[in-house]
Amino acid sequence: MNKKNYISLAKKAANTQINELKKIKKVFNKSFSKAVDLIVNCKGKVILAGIGKSGIIARKISATFSSVGIPSFFCDPAQALHGDMGQIEKKDLLIIFSYSGNTSELTNMLKYANRFGIKIIGVASKPDSTLLKASDIRLILPKVKESDVTGMVPTSSTSITLLLGDCLATTVMYQKKFSKEKFKVFHPGGNIGTSLLLAKDIMVSGNKMPTLNYKGSFKEALKIINKKKLGIVVILQKRFIKGLVTDGDLRREIKNYSQNNLKNFMTKNPLVVNENMPASKALAIMNEKKITSLLVVSDKDYKKNNKVLKGIIHIHFLLQTGIK
Repeated sequence: MNKKNYISLAKKAANTQINELKKIKKVFNKSFSKAVDLIVNCKGKVILAGIGKSGIIARKISATFSSVGIPSFFCDPAQALHGDMGQIEKKDLLIIFSYSGNTSELTNMLKYANRFGIKIIGVASKPDSTLLKASDIRLILPKVKESDVTGMVPTSSTSITLLLGDCLATTVMYQKKFSKEKFKVFHPGGNIGTSLLLAKDIMVSGNKMPTLNYKGSFKEALKIINKKKLGIVVILQKRFIKGLVTDGDLRREIKNYSQNNLKNFMTKNPLVVNENMPASKALAIMNEKKITSLLVVSDKDYKKNNKVLKGIIHIHFLLQTGIK
């Protein structure tokens, strides 16, 4: 086969799926809204289940719910026969995926849930299927054309199931007012969590900041720089930033330190950043300005152009955190 045909075949398969996925809009109805309400108001865990490829989709959706702060886990219906069913409580919610809706391995899980009054959101393509008959809320997947050569291998059908699960999760996120800050709490590791870090997440504050009253002496400044080990000392008048003195500034002036006034060689009106600035942007500013520290002020003060010191970011903190 000519390798050029590989591209055309791949494009054909992709176009088939793209066109079939548009049918997802048929699912956005009153049942979908009821399903979202049930998830939002769930007092227990949102438990996902499915067999085979539907099980793989269910695992992924469960992981998505967990990452946005909704307690969730995947329960294999086949394994549930051997005791896992005991993990499911009355206050929990079951979301069960099965494209046909007639998978025999689901029978015992459905009977258990119905017997103990555990709510079920069923996702299947056949309205008269066993799964949807046993479900409290029925999400009917549209029939789709598979994208493989035979038209039989689950491709478009698994994609549209995944899309529906993601749409449930993203709608729930909106309803719960989920934010980037909340995402960081549930996703502290990995590239996503790192990329969401803000200036306030990595700055030093309070007693860890090297600060000195504007009337302070050269000797005091030198002592603070050596103690706090950030290579700078921030000169304050009350709480307001008046200037910045670096380790290099002090070394250049050390011959005349007894006569020198810090105000004579400090950097006046040093650069400040908003506490809610992305950490990656702070690093970009440091690289551009060729500086190793940034002074941080509160969001409120930044908008008012007040320079009340709230924290200090050092380039070492950024690099240690993995910010790029």
